[in-house]
Amino acid sequence: MKLDNVLVLGGSGFIGRHLTAELVRRGMRVTAPARRRERAKHLILLPTVDVVEADINQHDVLERLARGQDAVINLVGILHGDFERAHAELPLAIVGACRAAGVKRLLHMSALGASPDAPSEYQRTKAKGEQAVLGAEDLHVTVFRPSVVFGPEDKFLNRFATMARLLPVLAVPCPSARFQPVYVGDVARAMAVALADTETYGQRYDLGGPQEYTLKQLVELVCLFTHRRRLVIGLPPRLSYLQAWMLEHLPGKLMTRDNYRSMQVPNTTNAEWPLGAERHSLEAIAPAYLAPSGPRERYPQLRWRARR
Repeated sequence: MKLDNVLVLGGSGFIGRHLTAELVRRGMRVTAPARRRERAKHLILLPTVDVVEADINQHDVLERLARGQDAVINLVGILHGDFERAHAELPLAIVGACRAAGVKRLLHMSALGASPDAPSEYQRTKAKGEQAVLGAEDLHVTVFRPSVVFGPEDKFLNRFATMARLLPVLAVPCPSARFQPVYVGDVARAMAVALADTETYGQRYDLGGPQEYTLKQLVELVCLFTHRRRLVIGLPPRLSYLQAWMLEHLPGKLMTRDNYRSMQVPNTTNAEWPLGAERHSLEAIAPAYLAPSGPRERYPQLRWRARR
C-alpha cells in the first residue's frame, strides 16, 4: 500500500517530531497542524513537511486538513487538563473527518493501562479513544499503546535530571510503581512500518522497552547518568497522595492526583515487540542526553568519579 501524504495530529510534540522525521526519511509528505506555527520550527526545517497554523478542535478544521491525505495519525495526548475532550471527543471527531474526507487509514496513539475501569481519568478516557477508533469498522485502524516514552526531549527522565541538579534529596512518590520505558525512535519506526502494512489493520499493539523498572529505580538511574550523588527515598502511599495533591496546586503541575491513580496500575506489558523493529535499552540511549555537558556541569561528574 503506497502512502504519499500523511496528516500528523500532534506532530509538533515529543513523539510527533520523531515520527514526522521518520516519515520524511521514508519519502512521505507530512502535514502537521499547530496552534502556533513558531512552536513547530523544528518541523519547518524538514524538506517535505507543511506546518499549518490551525486549531484542530474547531468545527470543520479536521475535515479540511484531512482532504487529499492518504492517512491520518493521531498523537494527541495530555497528562493534565480536559481528558474527555483530548482523549475521547477528539478521536471521535477524527473518525468523522476521515469519513468525510474519504481517508481510510488511521493510526491512533493510546497508552498502556487504558481501560474503562482503570483508576485514573487519564486511563479511562484513553480507553474511550481506543473504542472510538476501533469501532470505526469502515476505516483501517491501528492502535499503539506505549509505556512511558523516553528520548532527548522527553519530560520524564529530563524532569528527574532537573530535580537531581537542584535538590540534595529526591522524594519519590509511588516508588514501587512499575514502568517499561520505550525509546521514542523505536516507537516512531514501529508506527512508520505499520502505516503501509495491511496486516496491522484492526490491531492494537502494546509497546514496551526491553526492561521493567520501578519508579525509584528510574530516579536512581537518572542520578547515575547525570553523575549526581543524591539521596533517593520512596514515599509511602499516604505521603505520595499528599505530595500529588500539593503539586497539583502549584504552577506547572509536576504531578496530580490523577497521575497518582495512574501509577497504581503497572505500566508494563508481556507483548512481543511488533513489526520486527529493534528495541533500544534505557541504558544505551539515556546517558547520551542526560550526562552533564557544560564546564559547570562537569564538576559534579569529576567529583562523582573521585567519590568526593
